[in-house]
Amino acid sequence: MAVPSLPYVAVPESFKLPPGKNFGGTAGVAFNSRGNIFVIHRGPMPLMEFDPDGHFIRGFGDGMFDRPHGLRIDAQDNIWATDVAANLVYKFNPSGRIEMVLGVKGHTGEWHPFRHLRLFHEPNEAVVGPSGDIFVLQGHGKGDSRVLKFDKDGTFIKTWGGKGRGPGEFDLPHSLVFDAQGLLYIADRNNARIQVFDADGTYIRESQHPGPPCGLFMGTDQHIWLAHGHTGEIMKLDLHGKVVGIIEGGGVGKTLGKYGEAHYIAISPRDEIFVADTLNWRVQKYVRE
Repeated sequence: MAVPSLPYVAVPESFKLPPGKNFGGTAGVAFNSRGNIFVIHRGPMPLMEFDPDGHFIRGFGDGMFDRPHGLRIDAQDNIWATDVAANLVYKFNPSGRIEMVLGVKGHTGEWHPFRHLRLFHEPNEAVVGPSGDIFVLQGHGKGDSRVLKFDKDGTFIKTWGGKGRGPGEFDLPHSLVFDAQGLLYIADRNNARIQVFDADGTYIRESQHPGPPCGLFMGTDQHIWLAHGHTGEIMKLDLHGKVVGIIEGGGVGKTLGKYGEAHYIAISPRDEIFVADTLNWRVQKYVRE
């Protein structure tokens, strides 16, 4: 049976950057409660904020990142960003001031030599769950692929995973969303699947998604939006992983609606779709037809 086409169309990028400024590799995109757009990219001012119409508001984070990667904004408008090269997770308050740093720059592994701080090796994304606990996905080719759980104060609770193909194992866990019941849906990129867990890490089920599933976003209707990596496809899934719709015109390329890598995805309060493309150095936008 053919997958239904979703009623969205790609439109030209509308970000008004400061004179002389450009995005570097655009790794992530997210929205705060006012509908402002945040972009994390691999260039000067690695974190940028725009109003809902794309007008530039501010840029910050210079000198803090080696390789920016994941970006999420929590219910209190705190900004969570990861650096896969420096092995750090940053929590910024809404004004852009650092409130928490997880990990230790220059150190990888499990624990700091004094064993008082938990370390990371390539943290991909940090997400605050419904209970306020913090979940970090790690492992981008060098680090051990796993999930690390912290409480709201940054105290380490537990970890699960490890590299492999079995249930509860990962090969590059890349993106995480929660459903209304608090279940975790994790894009297990190199295993071409989405795995589902409870908040304690108990494996529940999985769905297969050939081609690397990269970015996930949970819609208000409890459907999952998937940015499908190097296939360049943008899909909508039900909670069991069934594809219920796809945006026509996707695929690999350089033109409008095509991708080098559909990396992360976010849906605005206006029901506009934004997809960060790390290899084409842009954020693609879709509006309803």
